[in-house]
Amino acid sequence: MLDASRVQLVAFDADDTLWGNEMFFRDAEVEIATLLSAYEVQHEILKEMYAMEMQNLPTYGYGIKGFALSMIEVAMKVSAGEVDQQIVSHILSIAKRMLNAPIELLPGVLDTLKALQGRYRLIVITKGDLLDQERKLERSGLLDYFHHTEVVSDKKPDNYTRVFNRLNTPTENILMIGNSLKSDILPVLEVGAQAVHVPYHTTWEHEKAVAEDHHSYVELDRIDGLLDLLR
Repeated sequence: MLDASRVQLVAFDADDTLWGNEMFFRDAEVEIATLLSAYEVQHEILKEMYAMEMQNLPTYGYGIKGFALSMIEVAMKVSAGEVDQQIVSHILSIAKRMLNAPIELLPGVLDTLKALQGRYRLIVITKGDLLDQERKLERSGLLDYFHHTEVVSDKKPDNYTRVFNRLNTPTENILMIGNSLKSDILPVLEVGAQAVHVPYHTTWEHEKAVAEDHHSYVELDRIDGLLDLLR
């Protein structure tokens, strides 16, 4: 369970914790699968998409730009290199639309940040493409609430350790808030911080995980439930 008396710094994930994001990827996949339906049935195309993303993660990393490159590779693969140029252009236009999608804060986010500001140091730790994440943070209107923002290439224990070591706050006094068990909760617990899981309504297959010890973190339906925990 959470020991609120220890908390000095509260770290927030960004995508699907502060604002919605994953639904743009799922909608794009369906749209692209429809575009490519002349070459293969949709459910097989969706399987190819996920496999290609996993194959390319070490090279492209996380984010919309890597997603778009993987989708173009899928188009080349399922069409045996004969994909129409207009389809490739359409895939690129989908990616640009995703990059410029409106930032819609999730319920309770603004009230939570307003209530916690001044009581704790607040930071953001998010992963993905640096430019895209910086733009989303700026467009969100939330930057003034945070002492520090950090964009990392991945969220494994070593990534958190490097970030936490720079914060001049003992790890046991850090609380991480996020939607992904795999990225935001389990690795943070592994390095000795506390965590609160706020699930989003949809989760990318790659981010799904099962926690063996559900008593080691708190799960909330909404982020503003944090205010009761930190009274």
